[in-house]
Amino acid sequence: MNKSIWKGKHGPLLIAEIGGNHEGDFEYAKKLTKLAIAADVDFIKFQLYTGDSLVNPLESASRNEHFKKFELSKENHLELAQLCKKNLVGYAASVWHEDFFPWIDDYLDFYKIGSGDLTAYPILKKIAEIGKPILLSTGLATEIEVIESVQFIQKINPNYLKSGRLALLQCTSMYPITHSDAHLNVMDRLREITRLSHVGYSDHTIGIDALKYAYAMNADVLEFHFTDDRNNRRFRDHTVSLTKADVENLIAEIKIIKALKGNQIKTQLKIELENNHVTSFRRALYLKHDLPKGSTIKESDLIALRPNHGICSTQFQKLIGKITNQDIKKHETLKWTYLNKEKK
Repeated sequence: MNKSIWKGKHGPLLIAEIGGNHEGDFEYAKKLTKLAIAADVDFIKFQLYTGDSLVNPLESASRNEHFKKFELSKENHLELAQLCKKNLVGYAASVWHEDFFPWIDDYLDFYKIGSGDLTAYPILKKIAEIGKPILLSTGLATEIEVIESVQFIQKINPNYLKSGRLALLQCTSMYPITHSDAHLNVMDRLREITRLSHVGYSDHTIGIDALKYAYAMNADVLEFHFTDDRNNRRFRDHTVSLTKADVENLIAEIKIIKALKGNQIKTQLKIELENNHVTSFRRALYLKHDLPKGSTIKESDLIALRPNHGICSTQFQKLIGKITNQDIKKHETLKWTYLNKEKK
C-alpha cells in the first residue's frame, strides 16, 4: 500500500459520495458518475447493500423497503467501477455485506466504513481481515467508541497499527447540519486519542465552507455527497450534496489555501533576502554618543536601530563590558575589531 493513498491530486483526497442519490436508477447513477469524473475528484463512492442484508424487515419494515428501492445490482456496481477505472478515477464503496467482498475487492483501493457501522464489529472484523486500508467515519460516536473500534480493528489485524493503514473522518450524522454542528476541532482530538496520522472530514453541511475550512485545519480527506441538482429532489442527501460547479469551486479554494499554507519549516524566504529585508528591517547595536578610546561599554551607551549593519542586536550582552581600542562616533557602524577581545 502506498502511504500516500490519503493524498489527492489537489492536496486532500477528494471523495464524491454518490451513495444513494441515484435512488435505484442505474442510468442516473451513470450520469452522476460521469459528472463526478468531470469534476476532477480523486474517488467516487457508492454503497453496496440489499435491503434484507441491511435492515431487519420485522423491526423496521419501512426502512427495509426504502433500501430495497435504492438497490443496484452486482452488474451495475461492476460497470460503475469499470467506468471509474477507465477514466482514471478511483472507485470507492461502503460495502455493507460480506457477500459482496469477493467480487468488488479488486476495484477497491480502500474500504470505507460508514458512521452507522463503526460499532458493527462483525463487519469490521471481515474488512480488517482483508487488510486493505480503511477509512472510518465517526458520526454518532463517543470518543470511547472511536478508540474501541480502532483498537478492535488493530487487534484483528496489527497491520493497522502502521501509519496510513487506517484513517478517520470527523462526521455528524444528520442531513443537513448547521456550521455549529460540524465540530472541525474534533479532527485534532481524533489524532490525539487514536495516534492515527490521517484524519479528515465527511460533510453534511450545505455549501463548501466547512470543507475548505476543514482543509485549512489539515484534513487529509474531504468526503462530500454529490448530485447534479439539489432542486426538486425528494431524497434528503441531495440537500447536502455538491454539484460539479461546487466541486470546481472547492478545488479552486483548496489551491488558494494550499498556497497560503505553504511550507511547514520556518526559514528565510527568497523574496525576503532578495529585497534585503533581513538587513533593513532588523536592528544593529549603535552608540548613543561618542566614546573615546579606552572606554568600557555600558548598557546605557547602546541603542538598537535599523538597519542591521555591523554588530547585530542579538549580541547585546556580549558587547557590554568590552573596551574600545579606538575613538568611536555616535551611530557609527560598530565592528568587533574596534573592541578589545576581553572584558576588564
